[in-house]
Amino acid sequence: MQNQTRPITTADGIPLKVSLRRAERKNKIRSFLFVVPTLLFILFAFLIPIFDMLFLSVHTPEVVDLMPKTIKALKSWNGDETLPGEAAFAALADELKILRKNRTLGQVTLRLNYEKTGMRSLLNKTARKVRKIKTGPYKEKMIAIAGGWGERETWVVIKRMGKRFTSTHYLASFDLKYNQNNKIVSQPQVQRIHKKMWLRTLWVSLAVTALCLLLGYPVSFLLSTLPIRISNLLMICVLLPFWTSLLVRLTSWIVLLQKQGVLNDIFVWAGFVADEQRVRMVYNMTGTLVAMTHILLPFMVLPLYSVMKTISPYYVKAARSLGANPFRAFRQVYLPLTIPGIGAGGLLVFILAIGYYITPALVGGASGQLIGNFIALHMSKTLNWGLAAAMGTILLAGVLVIYWLYNRVVGIENMKLG
Repeated sequence: MQNQTRPITTADGIPLKVSLRRAERKNKIRSFLFVVPTLLFILFAFLIPIFDMLFLSVHTPEVVDLMPKTIKALKSWNGDETLPGEAAFAALADELKILRKNRTLGQVTLRLNYEKTGMRSLLNKTARKVRKIKTGPYKEKMIAIAGGWGERETWVVIKRMGKRFTSTHYLASFDLKYNQNNKIVSQPQVQRIHKKMWLRTLWVSLAVTALCLLLGYPVSFLLSTLPIRISNLLMICVLLPFWTSLLVRLTSWIVLLQKQGVLNDIFVWAGFVADEQRVRMVYNMTGTLVAMTHILLPFMVLPLYSVMKTISPYYVKAARSLGANPFRAFRQVYLPLTIPGIGAGGLLVFILAIGYYITPALVGGASGQLIGNFIALHMSKTLNWGLAAAMGTILLAGVLVIYWLYNRVVGIENMKLG
């Protein structure tokens, strides 16, 4: 009879394999519990707000929820050259009475006024007088109250907004809209502002990135070549802005750059400009560029310094010994080795610059505002949260595209931030 091998067990009689599986499962659960707070923070601080922004940018339920009878009556209307039938006018009259009584008319007027200027006054005027209409014909009586009801575009707008989801916010982000034939056209010339802001934001972000690279490259090179004692002291100067309040730094730039500021006083004293011809360097694009470059410069210096510190000086010396002049040795040997730092610093500065808000708001004036300022404007002043969410989504998508391009060209694994 063949002897059967007994399974190895623990001291309490449990098979060793079972005990190991249990221990491994406990370790996984314990490890997961350690990262649960981080996952919850990411969920509530990033993922949920981003999803809410995406949802808000296309969700327009006000008209369809508060005017269901009118929207239902307009379904059979094809939006041709004629006006809707009597049923649509009667349904609108009844619902305007209800909306005014329930004090919810403002939600509808605000939403429709975003699509067509004058809809708010038209609806408010009609809602005040429509209670006098007891019987039909509603069509003639409502047109008599306000001539806007005799315009086909008014009804096209109401029918178009009778959907829960729409792309009008994204069109408005680029100064586009639907016309009365439901074709995409440009906004009137006086209302075209967003496209200009997108181009200005892109230009400022590229300019600030270029300025930070131009100023930060020699500083990083100096820090990487000096003795450690001196470079540490200079690094404190680079990091000093991080220890100072942003508002304090911006206020300092206002004091320096204003017409009666320190720089203009120096220019007048040195005879560069006359006292009556002081240069205006704040509350314009100049102030925005100067302040943003100063604030974002450390984000360029640190990645460059971390890469340059690892480059051996013998590489350039070897190139010089082989006959290369200093410029050629720098261009063909040293500069390519610093590409990861340039890419990381440029990506970091550009992404931070493209979403800047406080600095342009305080020192930019009218000509130095960026798209972030318009997002804040729609959130706090015009209350067009859908448009603000659409612009924020476009900004987020742009940043992701830039990140993707950087990953394809340079490779995210080559990024060095310190």
